[in-house]
Amino acid sequence: MSDDREAAILQVAEDMVRQGGYNSFSFRNIAAAIGIKSSSVHYHFSTKEDLGAAVAKHYTDKFIDSLGNSDELIAAGKDPINVYVKGFRKALSEDKGMCLCGMLGAEVEVLPERVVAETRQFFTRNIAWLEKAYRGLGHTKGAKEKAVQAVSLLEGAMLTSNVMDEMRFFDMAAKLLTKPAH
Repeated sequence: MSDDREAAILQVAEDMVRQGGYNSFSFRNIAAAIGIKSSSVHYHFSTKEDLGAAVAKHYTDKFIDSLGNSDELIAAGKDPINVYVKGFRKALSEDKGMCLCGMLGAEVEVLPERVVAETRQFFTRNIAWLEKAYRGLGHTKGAKEKAVQAVSLLEGAMLTSNVMDEMRFFDMAAKLLTKPAH
């Protein structure tokens, strides 16, 4: 029961942050959304910083795990860059939310230290995953630069698509990553 409750707290907090940023949630409104007392949220997470850091870590782990191993994708004949783009697209089109760490990244100057650290981990781990994928695809020069460009492009494409309420804007930008090399 305790693990289920903690998972529910993390999910509700994630949804709230993805919709409105770090200040969009409180223990009280999370508790209300789940149907528990706010003291139950405090039982699992002592402070909002604890919960914010846990949400960012959970989101990062979940996203990276969903991608799989880039070497295994390549061995199976799949393009890991397309898999990565689809992960971002799913977050926007199916989950109907911005990237949690993109939202937190926009607020990094005012976030608690541990939330900033976990937000940075999202970007660090995504860049590392993409760098490995690009190297596996034969891009030995500039793999890290390509990785940084890919994360930056997709975060920006999510924002633009969300603001304009047009999924096609995300798709137009993503084509830059999935085009065959010339």
